[in-house]
Amino acid sequence: MSLPSNTHAGVSPADIQAAAQRIAGDVRRTPLLRLPAASLGLPGAELWLKLEHLQRGGSFKARGMFNRMRALPIPAAGVVVASGGNAGIAVATAARALGVRCEVFVPEISPPAKRAALAALGATVFVQGAAYAEALAACQARQAETGALPMHAYDQPEVVAGAGTLAAEIEAEAGLPDRVLVSVGGGGLIGGIAAWCAGRCRVEALEPEGSPTLHAARAAGQPVDVAVGGLAADALGARRIGDVAWPLTQRFVVASHLVPDAAIRQAQQRLWLELRLAVEPAAALGLGALMAGVVQPAAHERVALVLCGANFDPAGLGAVR
Repeated sequence: MSLPSNTHAGVSPADIQAAAQRIAGDVRRTPLLRLPAASLGLPGAELWLKLEHLQRGGSFKARGMFNRMRALPIPAAGVVVASGGNAGIAVATAARALGVRCEVFVPEISPPAKRAALAALGATVFVQGAAYAEALAACQARQAETGALPMHAYDQPEVVAGAGTLAAEIEAEAGLPDRVLVSVGGGGLIGGIAAWCAGRCRVEALEPEGSPTLHAARAAGQPVDVAVGGLAADALGARRIGDVAWPLTQRFVVASHLVPDAAIRQAQQRLWLELRLAVEPAAALGLGALMAGVVQPAAHERVALVLCGANFDPAGLGAVR
């Protein structure tokens, strides 16, 4: 595959291709499910569902964490990360696979299911603060004490490049869609996807109404702190868009949309009831945006949705039909 022309500073398609080669033996090449949009009562020609909730560790974040840990030397103190849950699980998964120590700082809003998963992977878990920012501050203080390799949930070039391998996989299998809808927390995933697509298709950002990190930054013309809350705040609860992702989104993300919690919940339940896909709320924003009419593709369009994670308690998804 020829690389897209992209000479901007930061993460490039060449970085993403190098990451794909580096982590090929560590991560899964997840399925791409293609089905008529009409089969879910939606406009557009076709939906492409990238089933990244089947990735190691239950989310796309394993890609970036393996990439950073493979690319850099790891000290005796191991690795340390602050996370709402999914990044910590990904770091712990990679650390166990590579045989290194791992400490994870999580905020109080992190679900018990994610904390249990971290403990089962052998990570030492610290609960610090009401939101991600407080957990991050505690993590940074700990890293200064121990000298562990700092792992960031979304704001490191290796992490963003690793996330971009997801888009490279889609293109290798099916070409580029007309539109990609991407859930945004701190921006690692959309930064990587935007860097790979490089303007060759529409990349659009989706955020819960209660956690408008990128949306607020675009309105202000620069990254700003926002209050976070709502249904998907445990995974999409970053207070500020990442410095690595911000210029990538400015250049290659054509629109930013907010999705109400009710639509996210309905989409999460529809994915389960219609397709038997059990995903966390953050993974349902794409379908939620289409169901609510927040995004309205043309009849001919192929629309890719990234089902980015499945680290949650599925008990509330609804009765089996």
